[in-house]
Amino acid sequence: MTGDLADIRYSIVVPVFNEAAVLPILLRRVGMLMEQLDGPAETIFVDDGSSDCGPILLQSLVRDDPRYRYIGLSRNFGHQVAITAGMDAASGEAIVVMDADLQDPPEIVGEMIAKWKEGFEVVYARRLSRAGESAFKRATANLFYKLLRRMSSVGIPADVGDFRLIDRKVLDALRRMPEQDRFVRGMIAWLGFRQTEVTFHRLPRLAGETKYPLLKMVRLAVNGALSFSDAPLRLAIWFGLGVSACAVLYGVYVVSLWFMSSHLVEGWSSIIIVISFLCGINMLMTGIMGLYIGRIHAEVKRRPLYVVTQRLGFEREPKQVRALLSASAD
Repeated sequence: MTGDLADIRYSIVVPVFNEAAVLPILLRRVGMLMEQLDGPAETIFVDDGSSDCGPILLQSLVRDDPRYRYIGLSRNFGHQVAITAGMDAASGEAIVVMDADLQDPPEIVGEMIAKWKEGFEVVYARRLSRAGESAFKRATANLFYKLLRRMSSVGIPADVGDFRLIDRKVLDALRRMPEQDRFVRGMIAWLGFRQTEVTFHRLPRLAGETKYPLLKMVRLAVNGALSFSDAPLRLAIWFGLGVSACAVLYGVYVVSLWFMSSHLVEGWSSIIIVISFLCGINMLMTGIMGLYIGRIHAEVKRRPLYVVTQRLGFEREPKQVRALLSASAD
């Protein structure tokens, strides 16, 4: 169902990066979803610096169909930033974020909306299974969620990605969070509000290649851990203290050998003790300062999160939208 720009009820945000192979199927299923919704809807495609022909297809669609919007970023800023760009442009009362690879099935959105109408302000989709993924990826993902739950003071649900629905008030609060290193699912969990889940079986990718190889997954995991837990900082502190304690114990051992008149190389023991102790203290201070300085450095530059080179579909006035809809109906 469609309607005026000023009356949009549902916004669907889809980040896209080199997904030309799956776009025809995606567009058909998203179109079917929008027809089934009980209010005016828009779908915002965020092109995160694609190098394939996907942007051409999306731009053509947006020019022909008033329900779709297109945001072209100047380069590949990353999945989390692309999500942010789409949500910043969303005008709906409820905002749905989903990936373009169709491992997040659009048909689940109806269940999310039903929960939203019950009064929940965040509805996330939890995976019951992860078809098409290697045993290694499933094991590392499970380990990540377990460690994050233990380390973080924020309750981040396990087996949950960025596929979710959020209310407009949640989005307004999210926009006031200026983090440069973004972990969107953690940020939404930190906000609170009434949250619930819907479950689904994650399907294998229909076409194309994953945009989250091992290196990117590790980077996302580290970013999530640093953003929502001080456990790495405390680990550096305790590790440094542990090394220093070992150096002190070793010093006691060496002194006892000296009192027992054991044969020791003159000067060797004192050098080892001093070096071990100073290394421990150095690791302690480096861990503390490195984490703080790294975060401060990223924040004080105040660079924009993303740069938009092209926006299509947002410039239409309500009268133009009604004219286009009437023409398409005829």
